[in-house]
Amino acid sequence: MIRRLCVFAILLAGCTGSALAQDYPSRPVKVVVPFPAGGGTDALTRYVAKGMEQRLGQPFIIENHAGAGTTLGATAVARSAPDGYTIMVGTASTFAVAPGLYKRIAYDPTKDFSPVMLFATVPFVLVVNPALGVNSVQELIALAKSKPGELAFASAGTGAVHHIYMELLMSMAGISMRHVPYRGGGPALNDVVAGHVPIYFADAGPAGPLIKSGQLKALGVTTMTRASNLPDVPTLNEAGVTGYEANTWQMMAGPAQLPAPIVLRLNKALGNVMQTPEAQKHFIGLGMQPMTSTPAEAAEHIRKEAAKWIAIIKGIGLSVE
Repeated sequence: MIRRLCVFAILLAGCTGSALAQDYPSRPVKVVVPFPAGGGTDALTRYVAKGMEQRLGQPFIIENHAGAGTTLGATAVARSAPDGYTIMVGTASTFAVAPGLYKRIAYDPTKDFSPVMLFATVPFVLVVNPALGVNSVQELIALAKSKPGELAFASAGTGAVHHIYMELLMSMAGISMRHVPYRGGGPALNDVVAGHVPIYFADAGPAGPLIKSGQLKALGVTTMTRASNLPDVPTLNEAGVTGYEANTWQMMAGPAQLPAPIVLRLNKALGNVMQTPEAQKHFIGLGMQPMTSTPAEAAEHIRKEAAKWIAIIKGIGLSVE
């Protein structure tokens, strides 16, 4: 009798899971972007959200929840109900950099989220306002060495990848510059274009048109291979900062304990979006590498990247309260 009850319970759970997947979503889904509107993550999230709306039949509503190196938005999602109606698109800042940087953080990236899919990797590009008068990475390093602590660089916030990438560059090049944090990549990029702060590690997508128009000068990209939308810009490794390599990535996730049928339904919808020729062209045009993954592969990526960046940040000696 007990065995029959156990079998019945298992069958019932399977039926419930199938019904849950079929019924989901039955109302609008909130997608948290832990950056202000106007940045690279915001733009690509809006792109994939539109495609998921078409496939799942409900609005995917973007909510920008910026601050504290993406940890404010991530914390809100980690604390939300695991029902599939609050999800997020986070980056390396959220899942890998913040755990090594902040002394106190309100979430554990490996325990407090249900990864859905790793769907893009993103090179960054070291840019300067043309008025600074430098034309190469080595010229920038030389100028910084001649004015220790005087040159200013922007970031999307303390602990954001723009900040960490510059700290890594300064450590490897033996230079010191002054950090000016903003509440997101969009405001930071705008002020660099305006000349208020001369130096920045920008997302290669939004920066591309500004580089091509001459409003920004590109010195080097962070990856070991050149960005597809900036083929004439050398890598930092090629530019003389030997061994420099860093890239961010985009991942969709929900809070921990998100039911597997919902995770798989979101994974399938996002995968269908990413595999279209239009999405491939769109992402490559932004200098990104589009991709798909299983939820398990996304979870493993978080574990590996968190371990890597925790070690790098510890080596730099950087921490934030």
